[in-house]
Amino acid sequence: MAFRLKLVPEHTKFDFFRWQAGTFGFSAMLVLVSALLIAIMGLNFGIDFRGGTTIRTETTTAIDVGAYRSAVAPLNLGDVSITEVFDPTFAANKHVAMIRIQAQQGAESATPELVTGVEAALRAVDPAVTFTSVESVGPKVSGELIKTALLAVFGATAAILFYIWLRFEWQYAVGAVAALVHDVTVTVGIFALFQLKFDLSIIAALLTILGYSINDTVVVFDRLRENLIKYKVMPLRDVMNISVNETLSRTVMTSGTTLIALITLLVLGGDVIRGFVFAMTWGVVVGTYSSVFVAKNIVLYLGVNRDPKKPAPSPGAEGFDAVP
Repeated sequence: MAFRLKLVPEHTKFDFFRWQAGTFGFSAMLVLVSALLIAIMGLNFGIDFRGGTTIRTETTTAIDVGAYRSAVAPLNLGDVSITEVFDPTFAANKHVAMIRIQAQQGAESATPELVTGVEAALRAVDPAVTFTSVESVGPKVSGELIKTALLAVFGATAAILFYIWLRFEWQYAVGAVAALVHDVTVTVGIFALFQLKFDLSIIAALLTILGYSINDTVVVFDRLRENLIKYKVMPLRDVMNISVNETLSRTVMTSGTTLIALITLLVLGGDVIRGFVFAMTWGVVVGTYSSVFVAKNIVLYLGVNRDPKKPAPSPGAEGFDAVP
């Protein structure tokens, strides 16, 4: 007999609408707070969106951020941010720093003289320092990247709205898009709260979150559509509860296995991909929550067309086989 891991029993009877007002109000509050954080605190844009130069340094001696800052101050480079990078995978004698320099007026990218001057200034403080990478983005390019990133997120959301509208009904589309707006806003709000670097890799993470979240939502909606045909006179609230319970095992297993991989990358993947992986990890958690507690609540409020003329599925039919 094959061994099957079950994190959730096959037949559950959780009442997901028991605290309906509380869960929906909590989600609305999260979206509102996140929007305020984005508006008030702003995002810590990376070089991709802000323009400028990022220099990554490595040394075998302990980094003195104050000494680094004093060394580059006479160069009059404007806004200069120096941060030490901590990573559990680094060796004991490996110390990494990231130096971000604002875009210089009249220059589309960092000039060789600028990079050489910074290197000379830092070597005067720490002769063991090495420069492993230099990245430059001009102000014009960074502005275009912001517009393209926003278009990518809005375009993906609009395409999902259209797809759900065609596959189900407009009420499902509104519920799905509300869940996606919730996921993206709360994820970006976390980046604003902790002032984590927001660059193109985070946009890629947001688009991935959209796909992951809508996949989970569609699974619940598909089962709901099947059950609406099967239980013609049962109240919509009860049919929704049955549908979520029937897909709960799949939801927990999918999200759980995804989180195992993401948390492993978050701990051991290194600082280069940490922002992307953090956004994905948080997005999976929020996306799973919104599929259960946001999307279906919107559909319940709007109601659905329950056509009694639709034929009931054949006995024993399950999954997509039950869809006419």
